[in-house]
Amino acid sequence: MKKIIRALTAVAAGLALAAPGTLATPAAAAAGPAPAGQATRLELPRPTGALAVGRDTLHLVDRDRKDPWVPTADRELLLSLYYPALAHTGTPAPYMAVPEAKALLTDRGRLGEYVTPERLAATRTHARDGALPRPAAQRYPLIVLSPGFTMPRSTLTTLAEDLASRGYVVAAVDHAYESDGTLFPGGRMLSCKACEQVFPDGSLHRVTEGRARDVSFALDRLTGPRPAWRHSRLIDARHIGMAGHSIGGAAASATMAADPRVDAGVNMDGTFFTPVPESGLGGRPFLMLAGDPALLPPDFPDTSWEDSWPRLDGWKRWLTVTGAGHPGFTDWPVLGDQVGYDHPETPLSGTRSQQITRAYVGDFFGLHLRGTPAPRLDGPAAADPEVVFHRSS
Repeated sequence: MKKIIRALTAVAAGLALAAPGTLATPAAAAAGPAPAGQATRLELPRPTGALAVGRDTLHLVDRDRKDPWVPTADRELLLSLYYPALAHTGTPAPYMAVPEAKALLTDRGRLGEYVTPERLAATRTHARDGALPRPAAQRYPLIVLSPGFTMPRSTLTTLAEDLASRGYVVAAVDHAYESDGTLFPGGRMLSCKACEQVFPDGSLHRVTEGRARDVSFALDRLTGPRPAWRHSRLIDARHIGMAGHSIGGAAASATMAADPRVDAGVNMDGTFFTPVPESGLGGRPFLMLAGDPALLPPDFPDTSWEDSWPRLDGWKRWLTVTGAGHPGFTDWPVLGDQVGYDHPETPLSGTRSQQITRAYVGDFFGLHLRGTPAPRLDGPAAADPEVVFHRSS
């Protein structure tokens, strides 16, 4: 029943990589999975910044709040913290655990025919676990990343590593019971209990509102007087941004509405399940980065972007990316290209999808957290013909 509900609602809600059971394009389907001899190691694109990247994992438990999906448990978060580091220190960071990869592929239709959980989990990243922080006279702005519903934080690794290489601390968050499967401390595999509750009745606003509370709690623990992270001294708490994919993007605006500490936000192709308040976001900047509207069904019912646009009361842009489908802002097009898996939802190549995502999200935060000029955000550029300025202000 869960599969049927998700297949019926994934496009309208803008939640998953592809509806379970989505077929590859005819050419890819005819080709089938790559032969075993061609199963080279998957690799994420190298970060574009000049700095080496370290990574830590941080488990947070909110003893003052019960989990909205499992009320007998305290609310838990699992964070990957990326930061500028000294090169060649630490050890290569894994992409994800094999059980997480298995859970993810199980809910991704035919993709599991093209890549095994072991191969996906072994994807080469460019961060290093336990790397020594880069000595710096100043602190780094903090950017929080929230993934799409059912998706783990690892699916935003390419963006997280790139931002850290540009001189940010990045906190990618797994929200308990909201992914297909995330391995929490103690070997506990937490599955998507939230899916069983919000898909049947369409109460997806519960997810964005809960994530807003999650992020506020995480900020308390990262920047408060008794920080939980050993490298918290790296964070400049005066400059904080948030970006998310799908429902994680909707959570960015919901968090900004609830927490004035977040100075700038990005929604990457997510329905605003929690409406932007009529009073706006206190004049703070917001970027709406959407997939190609031509790839949506003709009767696509989402009007939340039109409704939210006039309520955004600060610097704002509404950009669309021609050829980019819903997962185009995550790691999936890059990895899909490498295993020969293609589907009509994302005709834009993985390489180009990530070039655009990293460039525009990175420049947005550079402009609004650092004051760095970002001319590509001023209007259409010949170098980026896929990027359409739907609206700007």
